[in-house]
Amino acid sequence: MRLGINLGYWGAGMDGDNLAVAQEADRLGYDVCWAAEAYGSDAPTVLAWVAAKTERIDVGSAIMQIPARQPAMTAMTAATLDSLTGGRFRLGLGVSGPQVSEGWYGVKFDKPLARTREYVEIVRKAMTRERLSYEGEHWTLPLPGGPGKPIKLTVHPEREHIPLYIAAIGPKNLEQTGEIADGALLIFPSAAHLEETALRHIRAGREKAGLTMEGFDVCPTVPLALGDDVDALADVFRPYTALYVGGMGSRKQNFYNQLAQRMGYEKEAAEIQDKYLAGDKAGAAAAVPQSLIDQTSLLGSVERIAERMTAYAEAGVTTLTLAPAGFTLDERVAALRAGVEAMERAGLA
Repeated sequence: MRLGINLGYWGAGMDGDNLAVAQEADRLGYDVCWAAEAYGSDAPTVLAWVAAKTERIDVGSAIMQIPARQPAMTAMTAATLDSLTGGRFRLGLGVSGPQVSEGWYGVKFDKPLARTREYVEIVRKAMTRERLSYEGEHWTLPLPGGPGKPIKLTVHPEREHIPLYIAAIGPKNLEQTGEIADGALLIFPSAAHLEETALRHIRAGREKAGLTMEGFDVCPTVPLALGDDVDALADVFRPYTALYVGGMGSRKQNFYNQLAQRMGYEKEAAEIQDKYLAGDKAGAAAAVPQSLIDQTSLLGSVERIAERMTAYAEAGVTTLTLAPAGFTLDERVAALRAGVEAMERAGLA
């Protein structure tokens, strides 16, 4: 099992430290550094900055949002970043959610699976550097009856095949991800529930495509907090968990809430959402079960974290992406080092 790091969103208050954290992860031998985007910082700019200031670590988008860019533009960005970084770029894609897609980008959030499939097909076709033409339900290239003609990408990426990941939560999306992608970006992963909530669906997609799980990167992101008081550490992540389970998406369409329900927290997920949507964010955070946070995070001593890492590896995780918690740079760096130490203690390094 490999280790990654997720810097989250640039502009979230830790920008001065994020580059230093990425550089320390590079020095410690972490495999990949991911950056996110929502409706603030964009991922490619951050990744270019990090790549220019590091030497070995891969950089990946977790995620570049599908409604934000035409697929050919994403192919251009991926090829450029792969060329500039000497083959260190990983392309992570996702449909985002209905509020961001329609409210921020003005793109209707409908048929997300079909849109994702077409998007991936166009991106991959463009990166072959053959002349691009495509006929689908959502994209037709070139547009018929006009001056457009098939054009080919002029940038030479470093590699023939840039690894492509999809952020997936729901069963159908997970299955399609297994079918069409090289890896899956997962969130709120519980080692105890990973098979039923994710891996069986990914495996079904791989089988549909005539593939095995060999070479497929199962890549969940887990917060990490180092300390002796596990309950107090869990409290650090209550607002984060409440935001996703309670406030991401609409009442009817919240993928994270549905995931919590699939892990056995039906009643609690409903309460969190009710309070969050009513404006009671503190109450929503208080309603998050400590066990849900503990199952989906790495909390406690190095020894305890090592035990949980072993459980993730045994469950089928191939790259464990850490989001190291801390109020200072020293605390975040200590969490990074604890991740490496835990891997070594678990015999996974």
